[in-house]
Amino acid sequence: METQPGSSLPFAAAAVETDHRGDGSIVLRSAHKLRPFASSVGQWLARWAAERPDQTYLAERAGDGWRSVSYAQAYDAARRIGAALLERGLSPDRPIAILSDNSVDHALLTLGAMQAGVPVAPISPAYSVMSRDHAKLKGIFALLQPGLVFAQDPGRFAPALAAVGAVATPLADLLAHTPGPRIEAAFAGVGPDTVAKILFTSGSTGTPKGVINTQRMLCSNQESWAQLWPFVDDRPMVLCDWLPWNHTFGGNATFNMVLRVGGTLYIDNGKPAPGLIDATVRNLRDVSPSIYFNVPRGFDLLLPHLEADADLRRRFFARLDVIFYAGAALPQNLWERLEALARSEKGGEVAMLSAWGSTETAPMATSVHFHAGRSGLIGNPGPGTELKLVPAAGKLEVRVRGACVTPGYYRRADLTRDAFDEEGFYKIGDAMKWADPADPSRGLVFDGRVAEDFKLTSGTWVHVGAVRVALIAACDPLVQDAVITGHDRADLGALVFINPAAQAALGLDAEGVRAHLRRGLAAMRASGQAGSSMVPARLLILDEPPSIDAGEITDKGYINQRAVLDRRAALVEALYADDPAVITR
Repeated sequence: METQPGSSLPFAAAAVETDHRGDGSIVLRSAHKLRPFASSVGQWLARWAAERPDQTYLAERAGDGWRSVSYAQAYDAARRIGAALLERGLSPDRPIAILSDNSVDHALLTLGAMQAGVPVAPISPAYSVMSRDHAKLKGIFALLQPGLVFAQDPGRFAPALAAVGAVATPLADLLAHTPGPRIEAAFAGVGPDTVAKILFTSGSTGTPKGVINTQRMLCSNQESWAQLWPFVDDRPMVLCDWLPWNHTFGGNATFNMVLRVGGTLYIDNGKPAPGLIDATVRNLRDVSPSIYFNVPRGFDLLLPHLEADADLRRRFFARLDVIFYAGAALPQNLWERLEALARSEKGGEVAMLSAWGSTETAPMATSVHFHAGRSGLIGNPGPGTELKLVPAAGKLEVRVRGACVTPGYYRRADLTRDAFDEEGFYKIGDAMKWADPADPSRGLVFDGRVAEDFKLTSGTWVHVGAVRVALIAACDPLVQDAVITGHDRADLGALVFINPAAQAALGLDAEGVRAHLRRGLAAMRASGQAGSSMVPARLLILDEPPSIDAGEITDKGYINQRAVLDRRAALVEALYADDPAVITR
Protein backbone atom coordinates (compact mmCIF):
# COMPACT_ATOMS: atom_id res chain seq x y z
CA MET A 1 0.00 0.00 0.00
CA GLU A 2 1.04 3.60 -0.65
CA THR A 3 -0.24 6.98 0.55
CA GLN A 4 -0.55 10.25 -1.28
CA PRO A 5 1.65 13.12 -0.14
CA GLY A 6 -0.30 15.14 2.42
CA SER A 7 -2.88 12.37 2.80
CA SER A 8 -3.19 9.43 5.16
CA LEU A 9 -5.29 7.41 2.72
CA PRO A 10 -3.94 4.02 1.64
CA PHE A 11 -3.79 3.29 -2.09
CA ALA A 12 -2.75 0.25 -4.08
CA ALA A 13 0.79 0.51 -5.41
CA ALA A 14 1.08 2.02 -8.89
CA ALA A 15 2.19 -1.04 -10.82
CA VAL A 16 1.41 -2.05 -14.40
CA GLU A 17 2.43 -4.69 -16.91
CA THR A 18 3.10 -3.78 -20.55
CA ASP A 19 3.22 -5.94 -23.65
CA HIS A 20 4.86 -4.24 -26.66
CA ARG A 21 3.75 -5.86 -29.88
CA GLY A 22 5.37 -6.03 -33.28
CA ASP A 23 2.63 -3.92 -34.91
CA GLY A 24 3.44 -0.99 -32.64
CA SER A 25 0.50 -1.49 -30.29
CA ILE A 26 0.93 -1.82 -26.53
CA VAL A 27 -1.25 -3.84 -24.17
CA LEU A 28 -1.36 -2.36 -20.68
CA ARG A 29 -2.82 -4.05 -17.62
CA SER A 30 -2.76 -3.66 -13.85
CA ALA A 31 -0.24 -5.73 -11.92
CA HIS A 32 -3.03 -6.30 -9.37
CA LYS A 33 -5.19 -9.32 -10.21
CA LEU A 34 -8.92 -8.90 -9.88
CA ARG A 35 -10.29 -10.46 -6.69
CA PRO A 36 -13.48 -12.53 -6.61
CA PHE A 37 -16.52 -10.26 -6.67
CA ALA A 38 -20.24 -10.45 -5.87
CA SER A 39 -22.41 -12.12 -8.48
CA SER A 40 -25.09 -9.42 -8.23
CA VAL A 41 -25.68 -5.95 -6.83
CA GLY A 42 -28.58 -7.37 -4.81
CA GLN A 43 -26.12 -9.35 -2.67
CA TRP A 44 -24.73 -6.10 -1.29
CA LEU A 45 -28.18 -4.91 -0.26
CA ALA A 46 -28.98 -8.23 1.44
CA ARG A 47 -25.68 -8.13 3.32
CA TRP A 48 -26.13 -4.66 4.78
CA ALA A 49 -29.79 -5.26 5.59
CA ALA A 50 -28.56 -8.12 7.79
CA GLU A 51 -25.46 -6.43 9.22
CA ARG A 52 -26.57 -2.78 9.44
CA PRO A 53 -30.37 -2.89 9.34
CA ASP A 54 -30.98 0.48 11.03
CA GLN A 55 -28.28 2.51 9.30
CA THR A 56 -29.50 5.20 6.92
CA TYR A 57 -28.86 4.05 3.37
CA LEU A 58 -30.73 6.62 1.25
CA ALA A 59 -31.98 10.11 2.03
CA GLU A 60 -33.58 12.86 -0.02
CA ARG A 61 -34.60 16.42 0.73
CA ALA A 62 -38.08 16.78 2.27
CA GLY A 63 -38.84 20.39 3.16
CA ASP A 64 -36.40 21.55 5.82
CA GLY A 65 -35.29 18.00 6.58
CA TRP A 66 -34.58 14.69 4.92
CA ARG A 67 -36.64 11.61 4.14
CA SER A 68 -34.43 8.64 5.01
CA VAL A 69 -34.59 4.92 4.33
CA SER A 70 -32.58 2.33 6.25
CA TYR A 71 -30.92 -0.72 4.76
CA ALA A 72 -33.58 -2.99 6.25
CA GLN A 73 -36.37 -0.83 4.84
CA ALA A 74 -34.73 -0.70 1.41
CA TYR A 75 -34.30 -4.47 1.32
CA ASP A 76 -37.91 -5.09 2.32
CA ALA A 77 -39.14 -2.63 -0.32
CA ALA A 78 -36.90 -4.15 -2.99
CA ARG A 79 -38.26 -7.64 -2.36
CA ARG A 80 -41.86 -6.39 -2.47
CA ILE A 81 -41.22 -4.52 -5.70
CA GLY A 82 -39.41 -7.50 -7.21
CA ALA A 83 -42.34 -9.77 -6.40
CA ALA A 84 -44.75 -7.32 -8.03
CA LEU A 85 -42.63 -7.11 -11.18
CA LEU A 86 -42.71 -10.88 -11.56
CA GLU A 87 -46.48 -10.91 -11.03
CA ARG A 88 -46.82 -8.40 -13.87
CA GLY A 89 -44.79 -10.55 -16.25
CA LEU A 90 -41.70 -8.36 -16.36
CA SER A 91 -38.60 -10.14 -17.67
CA PRO A 92 -35.32 -9.52 -19.51
CA ASP A 93 -37.41 -9.04 -22.65
CA ARG A 94 -39.88 -6.71 -20.93
CA PRO A 95 -37.67 -4.18 -19.09
CA ILE A 96 -38.61 -1.13 -17.02
CA ALA A 97 -38.41 2.42 -18.38
CA ILE A 98 -37.77 5.01 -15.67
CA LEU A 99 -38.69 8.64 -16.32
CA SER A 100 -37.48 10.30 -13.16
CA ASP A 101 -34.80 12.41 -11.58
CA ASN A 102 -32.78 10.78 -8.82
CA SER A 103 -35.01 9.92 -5.88
CA VAL A 104 -35.53 7.35 -3.15
CA ASP A 105 -38.41 5.80 -5.09
CA HIS A 106 -36.26 5.61 -8.24
CA ALA A 107 -33.58 3.80 -6.22
CA LEU A 108 -36.04 1.36 -4.64
CA LEU A 109 -37.51 0.44 -8.02
CA THR A 110 -34.01 -0.18 -9.39
CA LEU A 111 -33.11 -2.36 -6.42
CA GLY A 112 -36.39 -4.28 -6.72
CA ALA A 113 -35.70 -4.98 -10.38
CA MET A 114 -32.24 -6.28 -9.40
CA GLN A 115 -33.93 -8.76 -7.05
CA ALA A 116 -36.16 -10.04 -9.85
CA GLY A 117 -33.58 -10.07 -12.64
CA VAL A 118 -35.48 -7.45 -14.65
CA PRO A 119 -33.42 -4.79 -16.49
CA VAL A 120 -34.06 -1.13 -15.75
CA ALA A 121 -33.58 1.64 -18.29
CA PRO A 122 -33.33 5.04 -16.58
CA ILE A 123 -33.89 7.59 -19.35
CA SER A 124 -32.58 11.14 -19.31
CA PRO A 125 -35.33 13.39 -17.89
CA ALA A 126 -34.20 16.01 -20.40
CA TYR A 127 -35.66 13.89 -23.22
CA SER A 128 -39.03 14.25 -21.48
CA VAL A 129 -39.14 17.73 -19.93
CA MET A 130 -36.67 19.77 -22.00
CA SER A 131 -37.33 18.28 -25.42
CA ARG A 132 -39.93 19.82 -27.69
CA ASP A 133 -40.50 16.93 -30.07
CA HIS A 134 -39.69 13.95 -27.79
CA ALA A 135 -37.97 12.35 -30.79
CA LYS A 136 -35.21 10.71 -28.75
CA LEU A 137 -37.70 9.42 -26.20
CA LYS A 138 -39.88 7.93 -28.93
CA GLY A 139 -36.87 6.22 -30.48
CA ILE A 140 -35.84 4.77 -27.12
CA PHE A 141 -39.33 3.40 -26.39
CA ALA A 142 -39.53 1.86 -29.87
CA LEU A 143 -36.28 0.02 -29.20
CA LEU A 144 -36.92 -0.83 -25.56
CA GLN A 145 -40.58 -1.94 -25.70
CA PRO A 146 -40.86 -1.62 -21.90
CA GLY A 147 -43.21 -3.76 -19.87
CA LEU A 148 -43.62 -1.08 -17.21
CA VAL A 149 -43.05 2.69 -17.05
CA PHE A 150 -42.31 4.59 -13.86
CA ALA A 151 -42.51 8.38 -13.55
CA GLN A 152 -41.71 9.94 -10.18
CA ASP A 153 -43.89 12.94 -11.03
CA PRO A 154 -46.59 11.86 -13.54
CA GLY A 155 -47.84 15.44 -13.93
CA ARG A 156 -44.42 16.78 -14.87
CA PHE A 157 -43.86 13.92 -17.30
CA ALA A 158 -47.42 13.91 -18.70
CA PRO A 159 -46.49 15.31 -22.15
CA ALA A 160 -43.71 12.76 -22.50
CA LEU A 161 -45.95 9.87 -21.43
CA ALA A 162 -48.55 10.99 -23.94
CA ALA A 163 -45.92 11.26 -26.68
CA VAL A 164 -44.99 7.58 -26.27
CA GLY A 165 -48.50 6.35 -25.42
CA ALA A 166 -47.53 5.11 -21.95
CA VAL A 167 -49.20 5.09 -18.54
CA ALA A 168 -46.99 5.36 -15.46
CA THR A 169 -47.27 2.76 -12.69
CA PRO A 170 -47.25 4.19 -9.12
CA LEU A 171 -44.60 2.71 -6.86
CA ALA A 172 -47.23 2.22 -4.16
CA ASP A 173 -48.92 -0.38 -6.36
CA LEU A 174 -45.70 -2.39 -6.46
CA LEU A 175 -44.96 -2.01 -2.75
CA ALA A 176 -48.35 -3.52 -1.91
CA HIS A 177 -47.16 -7.00 -2.88
CA THR A 178 -45.92 -9.58 -0.38
CA PRO A 179 -42.67 -11.34 -1.27
CA GLY A 180 -42.72 -15.11 -1.41
CA PRO A 181 -40.92 -18.14 -2.87
CA ARG A 182 -41.13 -16.78 -6.42
CA ILE A 183 -38.94 -13.75 -5.73
CA GLU A 184 -36.53 -15.91 -3.74
CA ALA A 185 -36.15 -18.24 -6.72
CA ALA A 186 -35.78 -15.36 -9.14
CA PHE A 187 -33.07 -13.71 -7.04
CA ALA A 188 -31.21 -17.01 -6.75
CA GLY A 189 -31.09 -17.07 -10.55
CA VAL A 190 -29.57 -13.61 -10.88
CA GLY A 191 -25.91 -13.96 -11.78
CA PRO A 192 -22.98 -12.24 -13.50
CA ASP A 193 -24.49 -12.51 -16.99
CA THR A 194 -27.90 -11.16 -15.96
CA VAL A 195 -28.68 -7.84 -17.64
CA ALA A 196 -28.98 -5.27 -14.84
CA LYS A 197 -29.46 -2.06 -16.81
CA ILE A 198 -29.80 -0.60 -20.25
CA LEU A 199 -28.16 2.82 -20.25
CA PHE A 200 -28.64 5.06 -23.23
CA THR A 201 -25.86 7.11 -24.77
CA SER A 202 -26.38 10.78 -25.53
CA GLY A 203 -27.45 10.09 -29.11
CA SER A 204 -25.71 12.96 -30.89
CA THR A 205 -26.76 11.44 -34.20
CA GLY A 206 -30.02 9.51 -34.42
CA THR A 207 -31.56 7.40 -31.68
CA PRO A 208 -29.44 6.93 -28.55
CA LYS A 209 -27.80 3.51 -28.27
CA GLY A 210 -28.84 1.19 -25.44
CA VAL A 211 -25.71 -0.08 -23.69
CA ILE A 212 -26.21 -3.45 -21.98
CA ASN A 213 -24.90 -3.38 -18.39
CA THR A 214 -24.60 -6.81 -16.79
CA GLN A 215 -24.24 -7.68 -13.13
CA ARG A 216 -20.68 -8.82 -13.92
CA MET A 217 -19.82 -5.35 -15.21
CA LEU A 218 -21.23 -3.55 -12.18
CA CYS A 219 -19.84 -5.86 -9.51
CA SER A 220 -16.39 -6.39 -11.00
CA ASN A 221 -16.02 -2.66 -11.51
CA GLN A 222 -16.66 -1.89 -7.86
CA GLU A 223 -14.31 -4.64 -6.70
CA SER A 224 -11.61 -3.26 -8.98
CA TRP A 225 -12.11 0.22 -7.56
CA ALA A 226 -11.94 -1.09 -3.99
CA GLN A 227 -8.63 -2.80 -4.71
CA LEU A 228 -7.13 0.47 -5.93
CA TRP A 229 -8.76 2.53 -3.17
CA PRO A 230 -8.74 0.15 -0.14
CA PHE A 231 -9.76 3.00 2.17
CA VAL A 232 -13.37 2.72 0.91
CA ASP A 233 -13.73 -0.45 2.99
CA ASP A 234 -12.19 1.13 6.08
CA ARG A 235 -14.00 4.45 6.48
CA PRO A 236 -17.74 5.20 6.69
CA MET A 237 -18.76 6.55 3.28
CA VAL A 238 -21.14 9.49 3.07
CA LEU A 239 -22.01 11.01 -0.29
CA CYS A 240 -24.08 14.04 -1.19
CA ASP A 241 -24.43 13.46 -4.88
CA TRP A 242 -26.46 14.92 -7.76
CA LEU A 243 -24.97 12.93 -10.66
CA PRO A 244 -27.90 11.59 -12.73
CA TRP A 245 -28.60 7.87 -12.57
CA ASN A 246 -29.37 7.68 -16.27
CA HIS A 247 -25.61 8.18 -16.76
CA THR A 248 -22.98 5.65 -15.78
CA PHE A 249 -21.02 8.08 -13.54
CA GLY A 250 -23.92 8.59 -11.13
CA GLY A 251 -25.95 5.46 -11.77
CA ASN A 252 -23.04 3.02 -11.55
CA ALA A 253 -19.93 4.63 -10.07
CA THR A 254 -21.33 6.57 -7.14
CA PHE A 255 -24.61 4.70 -6.53
CA ASN A 256 -22.96 1.29 -6.54
CA MET A 257 -19.92 2.40 -4.53
CA VAL A 258 -22.12 3.48 -1.63
CA LEU A 259 -24.07 0.22 -1.76
CA ARG A 260 -21.00 -2.01 -1.98
CA VAL A 261 -19.41 -0.52 1.15
CA GLY A 262 -22.62 -0.04 3.15
CA GLY A 263 -22.45 3.76 3.14
CA THR A 264 -25.04 6.52 3.13
CA LEU A 265 -26.18 8.40 0.04
CA TYR A 266 -27.83 11.80 0.37
CA ILE A 267 -29.52 12.53 -2.94
CA ASP A 268 -28.65 16.09 -3.93
CA ASN A 269 -31.59 17.70 -5.74
CA GLY A 270 -29.36 20.47 -7.09
CA LYS A 271 -27.54 20.59 -10.41
CA PRO A 272 -24.57 22.43 -11.91
CA ALA A 273 -26.62 25.20 -13.47
CA PRO A 274 -27.28 28.81 -12.47
CA GLY A 275 -29.98 28.86 -9.80
CA LEU A 276 -30.00 25.08 -9.35
CA ILE A 277 -26.54 25.13 -7.75
CA ASP A 278 -28.19 26.89 -4.78
CA ALA A 279 -29.94 23.62 -3.85
CA THR A 280 -26.57 21.85 -3.84
CA VAL A 281 -25.13 24.53 -1.57
CA ARG A 282 -28.09 24.15 0.81
CA ASN A 283 -27.63 20.38 0.94
CA LEU A 284 -23.89 20.66 1.59
CA ARG A 285 -24.67 22.83 4.60
CA ASP A 286 -26.47 19.78 6.03
CA VAL A 287 -24.22 16.97 4.82
CA SER A 288 -20.44 16.71 5.13
CA PRO A 289 -19.37 14.19 2.44
CA SER A 290 -16.43 11.83 2.85
CA ILE A 291 -15.89 11.76 -0.94
CA TYR A 292 -17.17 14.43 -3.28
CA PHE A 293 -17.78 13.46 -6.90
CA ASN A 294 -18.52 15.99 -9.60
CA VAL A 295 -17.95 16.99 -13.20
CA PRO A 296 -15.79 20.05 -14.01
CA ARG A 297 -18.87 22.20 -14.64
CA GLY A 298 -20.12 21.36 -11.15
CA PHE A 299 -16.87 22.40 -9.50
CA ASP A 300 -16.83 25.59 -11.57
CA LEU A 301 -20.20 26.65 -10.15
CA LEU A 302 -19.60 25.40 -6.60
CA LEU A 303 -16.18 26.97 -6.10
CA PRO A 304 -17.35 30.61 -5.76
CA HIS A 305 -19.70 29.54 -2.95
CA LEU A 306 -16.94 27.64 -1.14
CA GLU A 307 -14.51 30.52 -1.52
CA ALA A 308 -16.97 33.14 -0.24
CA ASP A 309 -18.65 31.22 2.62
CA ALA A 310 -16.44 30.09 5.51
CA ASP A 311 -19.20 28.09 7.20
CA LEU A 312 -20.03 26.19 4.00
CA ARG A 313 -16.34 25.58 3.43
CA ARG A 314 -15.91 24.21 6.95
CA ARG A 315 -18.87 21.85 6.54
CA PHE A 316 -17.73 20.70 3.11
CA PHE A 317 -14.21 19.78 4.22
CA ALA A 318 -15.11 18.49 7.71
CA ARG A 319 -14.63 14.80 6.87
CA LEU A 320 -13.69 14.99 3.19
CA ASP A 321 -11.03 12.47 2.12
CA VAL A 322 -11.29 12.71 -1.67
CA ILE A 323 -12.22 15.25 -4.33
CA PHE A 324 -13.00 13.37 -7.52
CA TYR A 325 -13.68 14.68 -11.01
CA ALA A 326 -14.44 12.81 -14.22
CA GLY A 327 -16.42 13.04 -17.42
CA ALA A 328 -14.25 15.80 -18.87
CA ALA A 329 -10.89 17.39 -18.22
CA LEU A 330 -10.78 19.66 -15.17
CA PRO A 331 -9.19 22.99 -16.13
CA GLN A 332 -5.96 23.42 -14.15
CA ASN A 333 -7.12 26.71 -12.65
CA LEU A 334 -10.08 24.92 -11.00
CA TRP A 335 -7.73 22.22 -9.70
CA GLU A 336 -5.51 24.87 -8.10
CA ARG A 337 -8.46 26.66 -6.50
CA LEU A 338 -9.70 23.39 -5.00
CA GLU A 339 -6.21 22.58 -3.69
CA ALA A 340 -5.94 26.02 -2.12
CA LEU A 341 -9.22 25.55 -0.27
CA ALA A 342 -8.19 22.08 0.88
CA ARG A 343 -4.91 23.41 2.24
CA SER A 344 -6.66 26.22 4.08
CA GLU A 345 -9.15 23.86 5.72
CA LYS A 346 -7.26 20.58 6.10
CA GLY A 347 -3.60 21.25 5.46
CA GLY A 348 -3.72 19.55 2.05
CA GLU A 349 -5.15 16.28 3.35
CA VAL A 350 -7.66 15.82 0.54
CA ALA A 351 -6.66 13.51 -2.30
CA MET A 352 -7.41 14.85 -5.79
CA LEU A 353 -8.41 11.90 -7.96
CA SER A 354 -9.93 11.06 -11.31
CA ALA A 355 -10.73 8.11 -13.53
CA TRP A 356 -11.69 7.37 -17.12
CA GLY A 357 -14.18 5.14 -18.86
CA SER A 358 -17.58 5.19 -20.51
CA THR A 359 -21.09 3.79 -20.34
CA GLU A 360 -19.67 0.71 -22.04
CA THR A 361 -17.13 0.12 -19.21
CA ALA A 362 -19.48 0.42 -16.18
CA PRO A 363 -17.71 3.06 -15.99
CA MET A 364 -14.19 2.73 -14.57
CA ALA A 365 -11.54 1.48 -17.00
CA THR A 366 -8.66 3.43 -15.44
CA SER A 367 -8.27 5.13 -12.08
CA VAL A 368 -5.81 7.43 -10.37
CA HIS A 369 -4.57 5.74 -7.20
CA PHE A 370 -1.42 7.73 -6.56
CA HIS A 371 -0.38 11.36 -6.26
CA ALA A 372 -1.40 13.03 -9.51
CA GLY A 373 -0.11 16.51 -8.84
CA ARG A 374 -2.02 18.07 -11.72
CA SER A 375 -5.22 17.84 -13.68
CA GLY A 376 -5.63 15.64 -16.74
CA LEU A 377 -4.17 12.41 -15.39
CA ILE A 378 -6.56 9.45 -15.66
CA GLY A 379 -4.36 6.79 -14.05
CA ASN A 380 -3.83 3.12 -14.75
CA PRO A 381 -6.16 0.29 -15.78
CA GLY A 382 -8.05 -1.28 -12.94
CA PRO A 383 -7.63 -4.94 -11.98
CA GLY A 384 -9.32 -7.15 -14.55
CA THR A 385 -9.09 -4.54 -17.32
CA GLU A 386 -6.71 -4.43 -20.29
CA LEU A 387 -6.00 -1.44 -22.51
CA LYS A 388 -4.66 -1.71 -26.04
CA LEU A 389 -2.90 1.43 -27.25
CA VAL A 390 -2.88 1.57 -31.04
CA PRO A 391 -0.86 4.20 -33.00
CA ALA A 392 -3.30 6.37 -34.99
CA ALA A 393 -2.81 9.80 -36.57
CA GLY A 394 0.13 10.63 -34.34
CA LYS A 395 -1.69 9.54 -31.19
CA LEU A 396 -2.33 6.37 -29.23
CA GLU A 397 -5.92 5.26 -29.72
CA VAL A 398 -7.09 3.29 -26.69
CA ARG A 399 -9.27 0.17 -26.67
CA VAL A 400 -10.63 -1.72 -23.65
CA ARG A 401 -11.20 -5.38 -22.76
CA GLY A 402 -12.19 -6.95 -19.45
CA ALA A 403 -14.94 -7.93 -17.02
CA CYS A 404 -16.27 -4.37 -16.88
CA VAL A 405 -16.88 -4.11 -20.64
CA THR A 406 -20.37 -4.38 -22.12
CA PRO A 407 -21.30 -7.42 -24.22
CA GLY A 408 -22.93 -5.01 -26.69
CA TYR A 409 -25.91 -2.84 -27.55
CA TYR A 410 -29.50 -3.73 -26.80
CA ARG A 411 -31.20 -5.25 -29.86
CA ARG A 412 -28.53 -3.84 -32.18
CA ALA A 413 -26.24 -6.66 -33.31
CA ASP A 414 -24.91 -4.41 -36.08
CA LEU A 415 -23.66 -1.78 -33.65
CA THR A 416 -22.21 -4.47 -31.41
CA ARG A 417 -20.16 -5.96 -34.26
CA ASP A 418 -18.75 -2.56 -35.19
CA ALA A 419 -17.83 -1.66 -31.61
CA PHE A 420 -15.17 -4.33 -31.08
CA ASP A 421 -11.93 -5.20 -32.84
CA GLU A 422 -10.81 -8.68 -33.85
CA GLU A 423 -9.43 -9.38 -30.35
CA GLY A 424 -12.58 -8.31 -28.53
CA PHE A 425 -11.32 -4.89 -27.42
CA TYR A 426 -14.01 -2.22 -27.26
CA LYS A 427 -13.14 0.69 -29.57
CA ILE A 428 -13.95 3.60 -27.31
CA GLY A 429 -12.62 6.29 -29.66
CA ASP A 430 -10.39 8.13 -27.15
CA ALA A 431 -6.65 8.75 -27.31
CA MET A 432 -4.10 8.59 -24.50
CA LYS A 433 -0.51 9.56 -23.90
CA TRP A 434 1.94 8.64 -21.15
CA ALA A 435 2.26 10.97 -18.17
CA ASP A 436 5.92 9.89 -18.07
CA PRO A 437 7.07 7.93 -21.16
CA ALA A 438 9.95 6.51 -19.13
CA ASP A 439 7.66 5.13 -16.41
CA PRO A 440 4.31 3.63 -17.49
CA SER A 441 3.27 3.19 -13.85
CA ARG A 442 2.82 6.96 -13.63
CA GLY A 443 -0.33 6.50 -15.66
CA LEU A 444 -1.98 7.89 -18.72
CA VAL A 445 -3.20 11.34 -19.71
CA PHE A 446 -6.37 11.81 -21.73
CA ASP A 447 -5.39 13.03 -25.20
CA GLY A 448 -8.77 13.85 -26.73
CA ARG A 449 -11.24 12.07 -28.95
CA VAL A 450 -9.66 10.57 -32.05
CA ALA A 451 -12.70 11.51 -34.14
CA GLU A 452 -12.69 15.14 -32.94
CA ASP A 453 -9.11 15.97 -33.90
CA PHE A 454 -8.42 17.41 -37.31
CA LYS A 455 -5.70 18.94 -39.49
CA LEU A 456 -5.26 22.53 -40.55
CA THR A 457 -4.41 23.21 -44.20
CA SER A 458 -0.77 23.35 -43.09
CA GLY A 459 -1.04 19.63 -42.31
CA THR A 460 -0.70 20.29 -38.57
CA TRP A 461 -2.86 18.16 -36.28
CA VAL A 462 -5.12 20.02 -33.84
CA HIS A 463 -5.78 18.27 -30.55
CA VAL A 464 -9.23 19.62 -29.83
CA GLY A 465 -9.56 18.58 -26.19
CA ALA A 466 -6.34 20.29 -25.14
CA VAL A 467 -7.18 23.52 -26.97
CA ARG A 468 -10.69 23.62 -25.50
CA VAL A 469 -9.47 23.20 -21.92
CA ALA A 470 -6.72 25.80 -22.40
CA LEU A 471 -9.18 28.34 -23.84
CA ILE A 472 -11.70 27.88 -21.02
CA ALA A 473 -8.92 28.26 -18.43
CA ALA A 474 -7.44 31.36 -20.11
CA CYS A 475 -10.86 33.05 -20.21
CA ASP A 476 -11.90 31.95 -16.71
CA PRO A 477 -14.60 32.34 -15.49
CA LEU A 478 -16.42 33.77 -18.48
CA VAL A 479 -16.39 30.89 -20.98
CA GLN A 480 -18.83 28.14 -20.03
CA ASP A 481 -17.77 25.93 -22.94
CA ALA A 482 -16.23 26.16 -26.39
CA VAL A 483 -16.31 24.25 -29.66
CA ILE A 484 -13.08 24.29 -31.63
CA THR A 485 -13.14 24.87 -35.40
CA GLY A 486 -10.58 24.82 -38.21
CA HIS A 487 -10.91 21.57 -40.14
CA ASP A 488 -9.25 22.11 -43.53
CA ARG A 489 -8.73 25.81 -42.77
CA ALA A 490 -5.60 27.87 -42.22
CA ASP A 491 -6.16 28.68 -38.57
CA LEU A 492 -8.09 27.76 -35.47
CA GLY A 493 -11.33 29.28 -34.36
CA ALA A 494 -13.83 28.67 -31.58
CA LEU A 495 -17.55 29.01 -31.04
CA VAL A 496 -17.97 30.19 -27.46
CA PHE A 497 -20.81 29.77 -24.96
CA ILE A 498 -20.68 32.51 -22.30
CA ASN A 499 -21.50 31.84 -18.64
CA PRO A 500 -24.22 34.44 -17.92
CA ALA A 501 -23.78 34.21 -14.14
CA ALA A 502 -20.05 34.92 -14.48
CA GLN A 503 -20.74 37.82 -16.83
CA ALA A 504 -23.16 39.33 -14.33
CA ALA A 505 -20.75 38.79 -11.43
CA LEU A 506 -17.98 40.57 -13.37
CA GLY A 507 -20.35 43.38 -14.34
CA LEU A 508 -19.41 43.13 -18.02
CA ASP A 509 -21.39 44.53 -20.92
CA ALA A 510 -21.03 43.11 -24.44
CA GLU A 511 -17.84 45.06 -25.15
CA GLY A 512 -16.42 44.07 -21.78
CA VAL A 513 -17.00 40.41 -22.64
CA ARG A 514 -15.15 40.86 -25.93
CA ALA A 515 -12.24 42.55 -24.17
CA HIS A 516 -12.07 39.74 -21.61
CA LEU A 517 -11.90 37.13 -24.37
CA ARG A 518 -9.16 39.05 -26.17
CA ARG A 519 -7.13 39.09 -22.96
CA GLY A 520 -7.65 35.36 -22.69
CA LEU A 521 -6.25 34.78 -26.17
CA ALA A 522 -3.29 37.02 -25.35
CA ALA A 523 -2.65 35.00 -22.19
CA MET A 524 -2.62 31.78 -24.23
CA ARG A 525 -0.05 33.26 -26.62
CA ALA A 526 2.04 34.62 -23.75
CA SER A 527 2.17 31.20 -22.11
CA GLY A 528 4.11 29.86 -25.07
CA GLN A 529 1.15 28.34 -26.88
CA ALA A 530 1.80 30.44 -29.97
CA GLY A 531 1.44 27.79 -32.66
CA SER A 532 -1.41 27.91 -35.16
CA SER A 533 -2.67 24.58 -33.85
CA MET A 534 -2.75 25.67 -30.19
CA VAL A 535 -4.34 29.14 -29.98
CA PRO A 536 -7.57 30.17 -31.73
CA ALA A 537 -7.16 33.12 -34.05
CA ARG A 538 -10.85 34.02 -33.92
CA LEU A 539 -13.83 33.57 -31.62
CA LEU A 540 -17.56 33.93 -32.11
CA ILE A 541 -19.95 34.23 -29.16
CA LEU A 542 -23.08 32.07 -29.51
CA ASP A 543 -26.34 33.64 -28.41
CA GLU A 544 -28.41 30.44 -28.46
CA PRO A 545 -27.62 27.90 -25.72
CA PRO A 546 -26.80 24.34 -26.76
CA SER A 547 -29.82 22.25 -27.75
CA ILE A 548 -30.51 18.91 -26.12
CA ASP A 549 -32.93 17.94 -28.93
CA ALA A 550 -30.12 18.38 -31.45
CA GLY A 551 -27.71 16.37 -29.30
CA GLU A 552 -25.50 19.39 -28.67
CA ILE A 553 -25.43 18.85 -24.91
CA THR A 554 -26.22 16.16 -22.35
CA ASP A 555 -28.01 16.73 -19.05
CA LYS A 556 -24.63 16.62 -17.32
CA GLY A 557 -23.54 19.63 -19.35
CA TYR A 558 -21.20 17.91 -21.81
CA ILE A 559 -20.91 19.60 -25.18
CA ASN A 560 -20.90 17.41 -28.29
CA GLN A 561 -18.37 19.02 -30.60
CA ARG A 562 -19.56 17.36 -33.81
CA ALA A 563 -23.24 18.05 -33.21
CA VAL A 564 -22.63 21.75 -32.60
CA LEU A 565 -20.47 22.08 -35.72
CA ASP A 566 -23.04 20.31 -37.88
CA ARG A 567 -26.03 22.26 -36.58
CA ARG A 568 -24.28 25.63 -36.63
CA ALA A 569 -22.39 25.28 -39.88
CA ALA A 570 -23.53 28.75 -40.99
CA LEU A 571 -21.95 30.28 -37.88
CA VAL A 572 -18.69 28.47 -38.61
CA GLU A 573 -18.74 30.09 -42.05
CA ALA A 574 -19.40 33.48 -40.44
CA LEU A 575 -16.48 32.88 -38.09
CA TYR A 576 -14.13 32.69 -41.08
CA ALA A 577 -15.81 35.42 -43.18
CA ASP A 578 -14.66 38.49 -41.23
CA ASP A 579 -18.09 39.00 -39.70
CA PRO A 580 -18.07 42.11 -37.46
CA ALA A 581 -19.10 39.94 -34.50
CA VAL A 582 -15.91 37.87 -34.75
CA ILE A 583 -13.30 38.49 -32.05
CA THR A 584 -9.76 38.30 -33.39
CA ARG A 585 -6.36 38.52 -31.83
